[in-house]
Amino acid sequence: MSQISVSSDQNIFVTGHNGMAGRAILRKLRQCGQGNIITRSRAMLDLTNQRDVMDFFKSENIDQVYICAAKVGGIKANHDFPAAFIYENLMIEANIIHGAHLADIEKIMFLGSSCIYPANIAQPIRESALLTGTLEPTNEAYAIAKIAGIKLCESYNRQYGRDYRCIMPTNLYGSHDNYHLENAHVIPALLHRFHRAVQENADTIDIWGSGNALREFLYVDDMAAACVHLMELPRDRFWPAVLPMVSHVNIGSGQDVSIKQLAEMIAKITGFSGVLRFDRSKPEGVARKLLDSSLANSLGWQPQTGLQEGLELAYAWFVENQAEFRN
Repeated sequence: MSQISVSSDQNIFVTGHNGMAGRAILRKLRQCGQGNIITRSRAMLDLTNQRDVMDFFKSENIDQVYICAAKVGGIKANHDFPAAFIYENLMIEANIIHGAHLADIEKIMFLGSSCIYPANIAQPIRESALLTGTLEPTNEAYAIAKIAGIKLCESYNRQYGRDYRCIMPTNLYGSHDNYHLENAHVIPALLHRFHRAVQENADTIDIWGSGNALREFLYVDDMAAACVHLMELPRDRFWPAVLPMVSHVNIGSGQDVSIKQLAEMIAKITGFSGVLRFDRSKPEGVARKLLDSSLANSLGWQPQTGLQEGLELAYAWFVENQAEFRN
């Protein structure tokens, strides 16, 4: 991956800096020598409150914004709380993007999600597949909010000449992920459950679905490197590579794995030697979801962390911090 430098005189606002993605972007920016980073906790700035966001942008001299703040969760959380997922995410992105525009902030990086794509679509999924079919029902509300964020950025670019860019990461995992058992995504949930099963000498573990669904995963620090790399690409290199109304860029590892294979990998890493039982009565989402990341690759980004290495790093972080997730 080519080296991208970050100007040290830029004031960069990273939203969602306490989350997994936000923390990874902070780490990457600091590695690049960027010290002028602005953050606000949820208690200090409610991003769903338009007036608070407008006042914040008026009071700060900001050059760039990374939109990492979002309400996120796994299949169960998306199924149980669709209103919360669509409302909170729409409010967050609308307030930030419009507020940044009014404050004359020229550059934004918006983090979307691979769930924006139709449920039944040719694999690997190209950026042009957006809005060509029906969404997966289990996370439709979240996906619609993320699609709106992309279109907000594109609309401000088209109407006002802004430089608002969007990346669509595949399933992320790593340090500072949500490892709570009920509302976590698949990797942190399985790491936690397998770890607990070993501690309790359990003989079996039940896993939602058949285990045949294929998923792509990306270590969060690779995503952060992609964000900073694409944010800092000159206009004359980035914009000729995309279309005004299909400007988002897929970010993935380029490889997928079945949930069964993933569970077997995690069993070995955690030391679980019992039986895996797959519950076919539970939802498992689309059969396969693999992104075509050739555009990001052509722009100079490549992932650096393989799945085995990434899982080991994620598990080591969880073991060290498991006291936070006793539920």
